Amino acid sequence: ILVVDDERIVLESCKRVLEDRFEVIPAVSADAALEALGRETIGMILLDIKMPGKDGMSLLREVKERWPSIPVIVMSGYATTETMEQVSRTEAATFIAKPFTPDELVEAVAKVIEKEGKP
Repeated sequence: ILVVDDERIVLESCKRVLEDRFEVIPAVSADAALEALGRETIGMILLDIKMPGKDGMSLLREVKERWPSIPVIVMSGYATTETMEQVSRTEAATFIAKPFTPDELVEAVAKVIEKEGKP
C-alpha cells in the first residue's frame, strides 16, 4: 500500500496500523509517490488531498490515467461538501475523513480489498 501524505505523523501512523498485514510504502509528496509507482508494484494507494505543490487531486487524476487498475482511498482533514463532491467525481474507491482511528483505516482498506480484490 502506497501511503501519500505530506504529514510524517500520518505516514507513520498508517504504517504502524497496516504493516502487520501489508507492505507499506510512505511518500511525502505527489512526486515521491510517482517515483514509487514507477519502481514498485503497488496494490493500493492511500492518498491525502491537500498537499503543498502537486495536490492529491492532481495525483489521483494522473494515477487513474496511467495506472487505472490501482484502487485509491482518498483521505482528507477537509471533509467539506466541496471536497466530497470533487472526490465523488473521481474514480476513488472510497473516502476516509481525518483524523481516523486505526479501526476505521483497517475497515476502509478491507472494504476496498473486498470490492476490488486487491492488494
